[in-house]
Amino acid sequence: MHNKESTLRNISLEPSNASRIAAFVGELNGNLKLVEKTFEVKIFHKGDELKIQGNTKNVKHASDAILDLYNLTNKSIELSKEAVHLCVQSHLNLSIGQATPIDAFSNVEIKTPRKSIRARGKNQQEYIKKIYSKELVFGIGPAGTGKTFLAVAAAVDALLNERVKKVVLIRPAVEAGEKLGFLPGDLSQKVDPYLRPLYDALYEMLGIERVNKFIEKEIIEVAPLAYLRGRTLNNCFIIMDESQNTTKDQMKMVLTRMGYGSKAVINGDLTQVDLPKNVFSGLRHVLEVMSDVKEIGITQFESNDVVRHPLVRKIIDAYQKFEERIK
Repeated sequence: MHNKESTLRNISLEPSNASRIAAFVGELNGNLKLVEKTFEVKIFHKGDELKIQGNTKNVKHASDAILDLYNLTNKSIELSKEAVHLCVQSHLNLSIGQATPIDAFSNVEIKTPRKSIRARGKNQQEYIKKIYSKELVFGIGPAGTGKTFLAVAAAVDALLNERVKKVVLIRPAVEAGEKLGFLPGDLSQKVDPYLRPLYDALYEMLGIERVNKFIEKEIIEVAPLAYLRGRTLNNCFIIMDESQNTTKDQMKMVLTRMGYGSKAVINGDLTQVDLPKNVFSGLRHVLEVMSDVKEIGITQFESNDVVRHPLVRKIIDAYQKFEERIK
């Protein structure tokens, strides 16, 4: 706290509720410590009363974050680490004059059997709205911004409400520094580790038994990119992850598989291309080709949309700065 202007603010948590207060402070006061560390303030806590001391501006943002966090306990007595980090991050964004805050109370929501998924922040809200209103959507941006999770939620919603007959998951089998040949099993089993984030999201929303039943009945299909040639996918919700690792021809082939009643969400991170040096990314190419096509939706996620551990955002920013320096 370099600014000498210091202030002390008192906050009362209302309505006072012991269970909510316990969830709000977190295990070993972990949530309060996160707020202290993020905004460089000191927090003194006793029952439903808090005192926050520090730089005037920091105290204001820390107070706003605390009140938002306590409001969140009204919706769920348990606060997930993700929800806490998102809420604190949103107020940090505001304090450094960055973008719209991540809105912990967004009304853009997807209901699935096991959980309701709420959009966090402007880009996630825009992404979901585009998925529902357009037939082809591109989600571009770093890992941890919720692209895959939200696409899977929208696919589950479309499937269970009979807007599509099946979900097709596609992921190019290009390895990040590893060779597929060393993995056990046939080609479809070899692709599975690369589809893990999609499976994890499906399990979380539908449960393992239901997902496995859908896969057995081919209501959920895992399609290695190479197996798509010649097919037309009607009434399907198609999700392709890691699309930065497609070639130009592969990307064109996937997009031209779309049949009637289908929707496709193509996700990728252009900073994580694992293609050979002389091969141009199909994702980068298609964004240039389609730049004037109004019927498609493109959502560009930034590092401040990252919903993983706060350090992930700093790592992404550090890599970006380093790469800009050496260009």
